[in-house]
Amino acid sequence: MKSEKPEYFCLRPEVEKAYGYSHAVKIGHSIKVSGAVSMDEEGTPTAVGDLLQQMKNCYSDLEKVLAHYDCTFEDVVAENVFTTDMPGFLENAAYRNSIYTQHFPTGTWLEVKGLALPEFLIEIELEVHK
Repeated sequence: MKSEKPEYFCLRPEVEKAYGYSHAVKIGHSIKVSGAVSMDEEGTPTAVGDLLQQMKNCYSDLEKVLAHYDCTFEDVVAENVFTTDMPGFLENAAYRNSIYTQHFPTGTWLEVKGLALPEFLIEIELEVHK
């Protein structure tokens, strides 16, 4: 059996190096995408206090990662959402209908006490099969 070599991708190399992660790793036909949060190119939180805009910013970054691998949200097989405000997320969850237009992936929604920085209200991670 042939061993697949991992292909690493950094969306914001300096930020990811500072925190010690890669935004995505592809092995064979599977891609694991680290949780996206609402930040600018320097890693500063954006849309502070606005869960819907943070969600939109997360999906925008995730779309960039998917595009790097020539994928779309239709290739996503699992989506895990972590939020510090589940009622706020549920109020805005319908936004996902504009992301997943054909079918929804599997996934889990979890309310957590906190994320990497206190300004982050939501983090979304993906698993992709292409």
